[in-house]
Order: sequence, then structure tokens, then C-alpha cells
Amino acid sequence: MRPHAMFDHIAKREPPMKRQLLMSVLSFVLCCAVPAFAQGLPGAAVRSNPTAGAPADREAMKGRMQERCQENPQQCEEMKAKMKQRREQCKADPQKCREEMKANREERCKANPQRCEEIKAKMKERHEQCKANPEKCQADRKARFEERCKQNPQRCEEMKARMKEREAQCKADPAKCRRPGAK
Repeated sequence: MRPHAMFDHIAKREPPMKRQLLMSVLSFVLCCAVPAFAQGLPGAAVRSNPTAGAPADREAMKGRMQERCQENPQQCEEMKAKMKQRREQCKADPQKCREEMKANREERCKANPQRCEEIKAKMKERHEQCKANPEKCQADRKARFEERCKQNPQRCEEMKARMKEREAQCKADPAKCRRPGAK
């Protein structure tokens, strides 16, 4: 028996794993990494995502944003206006935004492949943990959601309203709401 023959079955399944990993990274960036940049802006409408990276990083980014806004309020207001305009553009054409975010992510990964690999590894680890213990992951997500609601009740109410609207849309047409691969 060849030394690596026992791993041949893994090599045969490599392309689907790569696709799954790519989809995981794409999901992470769309849901976590991009909104994290708007986290420190008052009134920023970003989705909460339980799989987001280290909260300390977000808190540090939020602190830097507040410092910059104190140092240069005019520039801060301009940045907020640009972000608001960008959110409106993405609401109007979400597919275009997804493609642009994907291109930007690929560019960042080319510039810093080690960071991308670290993110992929963390996501894979988190996915495996949640697969092994989904109840714990759900409880963690709920706790993080409740914490964010305490910090910003108005935004929380807006998110809850969007979730109810989405739920109603899914009841009306479940086929549109099913995730690929979900039953």
C-alpha cells in the first residue's frame, strides 16, 4: 500500500470542499467582515451575524472611528454620507454590490493570503463546532443579539421589523427563502 493511498478518497472530494470553503468565505465576508467597517457609525444599518470575528477587533475599530470623528468631524460626516449612499445603492442593486464585494475580497486575499487563510480556518472551526453542538451556537447567537439590543434598542427594533418582514415573505413563497442544500 502506498503511504498516502489511505487519503485518496479525500483527494477525490477536493473540488466540492473547495466550493464549500469558497461559499463559507463568501458568506463570512458578506455578513461579517463588510458590516464590521460600519460598526462604529451611529445609525449604520448593518446586519448582525453571530459568526463575526473577534469582538475586540470590532471594539478597537469602533474606538479608532470615534477618535477620527472627534479629530475631524467634517470628514466623518462626509464618510457617513458616502456610506449611506452606498447602502442605498446596494438596496437598489444588491447583485452588483455582491459582485463588487467579492472582487474586493479577492483583491484583499491576493494582497494578504495569510490573513484569508486564518479567516477560512476560523470559519471552518466555527462551522464544525456548530455542527457538533447547534444548540450552543444558537444560544450564543441569541445572547449576542440581546447584547446588541441593549446597546442600541432602536436599531434592534429595526432589525426585528426586518426579520418579521422576511419571515412573512418566506411564508408567502418558501422556495425563495430556502438556502442551497437546506431541506
